Amino acid sequence: MLWKLLVEYLRPQRRLLIAVVIFQLAQSIASLYLPTLNADIIDEGVAKGDTGVILSLGSLMLGITLLQIACAVVAVYFGAKAAMALGRDLRGAIFTRVGEFSEQEVTRFGAPSLITRSTNDVQQVQQLVLMSATMMVAAPMLAVGGVIMAVRQDAQLSWLIAVSVPLLLIAVALIITRMVPLFRKMQVRIDTVNRVLREQLTGIRVVRAFVREDIETARFAQANEDVTDTALRAGRLMALAFPVVMLVLNVSSVAVIWFGSFRIEDGSMQVGTLIAFLSYLLQILMSVMMATFMAVMIPRAAVSADRIGEVLTTESSVRPPEHPVTAAAGRGGAGSGEMEMHDVGFAYPGAEQPVLSGISFTARSGQTTAIIGSTGSGKTTLVNLLPRLFDATSGAVKFDGVDVRELQPDQLWGHIGLVPQRPYLFSGTVRSNLLYGKPDATEDELWRALSTAQAQDFVREMEGGLDAPISQGGTNVSGGQRQRIAIARALVKRPELYIFDDSFSSLDTATDARLRQALKHDTSGATLVIIAQRVSSIADADQILVLDDGRIVGHGTHHELLETSETYREIVSSQLAAEEAV
Repeated sequence: MLWKLLVEYLRPQRRLLIAVVIFQLAQSIASLYLPTLNADIIDEGVAKGDTGVILSLGSLMLGITLLQIACAVVAVYFGAKAAMALGRDLRGAIFTRVGEFSEQEVTRFGAPSLITRSTNDVQQVQQLVLMSATMMVAAPMLAVGGVIMAVRQDAQLSWLIAVSVPLLLIAVALIITRMVPLFRKMQVRIDTVNRVLREQLTGIRVVRAFVREDIETARFAQANEDVTDTALRAGRLMALAFPVVMLVLNVSSVAVIWFGSFRIEDGSMQVGTLIAFLSYLLQILMSVMMATFMAVMIPRAAVSADRIGEVLTTESSVRPPEHPVTAAAGRGGAGSGEMEMHDVGFAYPGAEQPVLSGISFTARSGQTTAIIGSTGSGKTTLVNLLPRLFDATSGAVKFDGVDVRELQPDQLWGHIGLVPQRPYLFSGTVRSNLLYGKPDATEDELWRALSTAQAQDFVREMEGGLDAPISQGGTNVSGGQRQRIAIARALVKRPELYIFDDSFSSLDTATDARLRQALKHDTSGATLVIIAQRVSSIADADQILVLDDGRIVGHGTHHELLETSETYREIVSSQLAAEEAV
């Protein structure tokens, strides 16, 4: 997967990579030529006392050194640009893919893991590309070129290269094979740290309310300790690699000097040649050390690439149709916003029992359809099927007479205004959150939506009004205020179908009543689907569906259900006094 990712996402940067190879090649050639020049200065200049040779060859050596430095700087610059572009494209691809996921895929991966994959994992692959541009290209050039140049200097000492290089490779390979599983484990444990931290930040009020700070601190400390332990074990192995390289390098240097001294003594080798041979051997071993450093990074980058690839190759269970059907034109056109379900069933993957079975009803334009039932009866799952956050596993869900699986998801969502069970506000302002519903909405439209949602008064009291700041998740406003802003966001959109998933639960009874009255006027002609826990919120609905254990056990108006549905009567009696129920 690592190679596949690099090939695919580095293709747009091929010109930069070609430039990196060219400049690294020039740098390597310069590095390989310098020891030979040094040998000539010693043998032809210093040994013979020829100052002219020393100055001329020294000037040439200085020029080549400056060229080598310039090539190295340019190669690193282009390599960094290619690596940063790769990281940008990978993060963009992950973000786009996650945006296409249904609730099923997001739940399977989990938000903490998806965050780690788009940040830490991408960074590992990006770092590999950067280090490859500065080391991996030059390493094989220096190794191969160093062997050739060393043999040219003195073939009889070349057996030292044949011994030292394989010995170094074997030692490094043994270390790396033990590091791969540690890197894989480390990424999983980073996921755990992200998950624990995310839970604690999101649920900080609950933690404090139940005085669980010590327990949560211990839980984070354990997750943190697991990451630290794995990182230390991997770090010890990584630290061991460099002493091994240096040991082989220094022993090889001593061996070259030892055996070379005998050849100088018998006149078969000059001092400059010995120094040049030693320089080439050091270059060879240094290139092996650079390759070692890269080899240490490759396993972790490969693990990260596998995790990235897992996201990029996962197809959403909610797929756009190959031959989409054009949806109705919407309000003011031919579309009515009517939503139908025909014998719909849904089961989560791997579940023994379906969540929904045999669901059939029609939510008509200009009417309010309410859904009520006990906790766990499948209300939210049913509502998630309407905007196709999930696909039904059996039966058909239709919008304006067209199966939602035959519509483009964006086209379907454009006709639906959803207020989820847990309203979420984005960091920004009240205005920016409302404009999610309709980016070109006028200020009058925003205030009208806020007025209908019973949010106008408290928004006017906020410093800045529509431009009042909203923190991430809307944590700087109360739960009721957050719900009303989320309702206003859906109202600004003016869709044909409104879905309110228990969206009035945080409102007091008086505000709830005013909001429902305003909705009747502002959403006339649209289809309303409301999930509610309070009977008072849905008593005036045109039709009420009573869910129990994933099935519809009651269907009718409030008064009809009081006479025909035992389940509904139980819900009513648990909430209302007897005189309020009739």
